[in-house]
Amino acid sequence: MRQTLKDAFCFEMDAGIRLYMLNEFDAAFYHLERAHILGQRYIIPHTKSHWWMLKVGLKQHKFRDVFGQVTRIIASLLFSKIWVPMGNTGGSNVNPLKPMPIPEDLKKVLQS
Repeated sequence: MRQTLKDAFCFEMDAGIRLYMLNEFDAAFYHLERAHILGQRYIIPHTKSHWWMLKVGLKQHKFRDVFGQVTRIIASLLFSKIWVPMGNTGGSNVNPLKPMPIPEDLKKVLQS
């Protein structure tokens, strides 16, 4: 992972984890989705973003989301290096195979 991409991924993950610790789960999830977009081509970052999304689901007692994240964790371990739907935010509320538009600021990081 290039340093610029790694820095952006870490920024989003750190923001998500900090907000999670403050019980600000919706705001945390927003940053975890952004981290997911940045890290989905790399096994460990991809899996880490899903792990924290799973933790949010557990805290919010959203068991559909928990199940969705468990399946996505398994997929992230198996498919990150093979194929990922670019821009997909990784939440259980979206089709895991659907490419999605990438926010402009993240697109710049991914293209640099």
